[in-house]
Amino acid sequence: MDFFTTTSKASRRAADCIIVGVYDRGKLSAGAADMDAASKGALTGLFKSGDLPPAVGKARVLNSLDGVRAKRVVVAGLGKASQFGAKQYRAAVAAAMQALAGSKVQTIANYLSLEDINGLDAYYKARHAVQAIGDSQYTFQQMKSGRKTPGMPLKKLGNAIAARGEAQRASRGAEHAIAIVAGMALTKDLGNLPPNVCTPSYLARTAQKMARQHKRLTAKILNEPEMKRLGMHSLLSVTAGTVEPAKMIILQYKGAGSDKPIVLVGKGVTFDSGGISLKPGPAMDEMKYDMGGAAGVLGTMETVARLQLPVNLNVVVPAVENMPSGTATRPADIVKSMSGQTIEILNTDAEGRLILCDALTYSKRFKPAAIVDVATLTGACVIALGHHHTGVMGNSDDLENEIVGAGVDAEDRGWRLPLTDEYTKQLKSNFADFANVGGRDGGAITAGCFLKNFTDGMTWAHLDIAGTAWVSGAQKGSTGRPVPMLSEFILSRCGQLP
Repeated sequence: MDFFTTTSKASRRAADCIIVGVYDRGKLSAGAADMDAASKGALTGLFKSGDLPPAVGKARVLNSLDGVRAKRVVVAGLGKASQFGAKQYRAAVAAAMQALAGSKVQTIANYLSLEDINGLDAYYKARHAVQAIGDSQYTFQQMKSGRKTPGMPLKKLGNAIAARGEAQRASRGAEHAIAIVAGMALTKDLGNLPPNVCTPSYLARTAQKMARQHKRLTAKILNEPEMKRLGMHSLLSVTAGTVEPAKMIILQYKGAGSDKPIVLVGKGVTFDSGGISLKPGPAMDEMKYDMGGAAGVLGTMETVARLQLPVNLNVVVPAVENMPSGTATRPADIVKSMSGQTIEILNTDAEGRLILCDALTYSKRFKPAAIVDVATLTGACVIALGHHHTGVMGNSDDLENEIVGAGVDAEDRGWRLPLTDEYTKQLKSNFADFANVGGRDGGAITAGCFLKNFTDGMTWAHLDIAGTAWVSGAQKGSTGRPVPMLSEFILSRCGQLP
């Protein structure tokens, strides 16, 4: 998809489709006002008759509007002008694309970018628009037989700008967005694949394929005997009940010489039955998404590698399956982690922290500038924050604030949760150094406290994406989060934001 900028008036721009908007009380966006004048009040008349709903999330397609060169005009609802921010902007663009579903549009010009969007500059206006449009075009049809449903044949996408001096910033925003969309698509594909396809070995092959496709990227895969020699008995305890072999995936991207790397660790439980502590049957199919952390960090690496960013980035993915059998780990078993610390396993369904702790210990060898683990770790985080914000914890206020700030700018938001000694005490064990669970109260936080035990000497943050990695119901599927947040964090770290 090619990106362009335009300073042409909306009514004079030739395109398959132009996106404009209407606020509540009939106020027209800049592009819509120009079209209204060219069409002798057609848009104003349609609004007064109730045919142009101003609510955010609504849009209507108009064909062959008099005085307008574009073949189609989509008028999106923008809500209240005083509240029109990045979230509403993205929703309006997405609604416009939904209204165009099934059409054969090849060229779109977005004129909503001329609006005052609560301080967004040309870079973020272009980035948010391209990301919303690109994300709207994602479909998952790999596992369906027969003829696939074709998507929109979109070839060119443009943003209107107020002055030519904004073109460079807008183009950079679009370039970044296209790479982020690609990373999100990979994340969604991996999450949406069934667990009989997307196994630990499949994730390993995906990483190796990425290394072949991108310069500066190398892959290393550890098998179970190698992990055993390294002392990763906590990780291996999770995979003890399945015939699927565990894999430790290490991807290294070198774009900044001898700089210390950022390390992303992603939980890769490709199916989580709960093990001996078996989960209830309803919605267990959604436990294929328990590798959302792994998918998210691989997707972020895809974005970084496509942009060839000047950064050193390592991705570490402990990939396992958690199944019950006669050889499965039991509640009350005690295992030794790679760090040498011992863990009493009180619940085998609290397995993500058991693989992440060994991955964190392994990652110390990279001497990271910062390390961020990403995991669909706890249902307790969903109870605390719902499906809107990712839980953010860690041992560094600066790093946590940096990540939360990146989420705000990327419109992929997180919220900080406390990691204090009061919660750590809940993990006390009479028989080992600590237990793997600390009761129902503050469950997302005690999980973070568990991981904190393995981060001495590192600047570390933990993202609990259990509520944000996928959606349920009729629209069930992976969201691609937190690729936008992590991409923004890395773009900022390596000085690539304008």
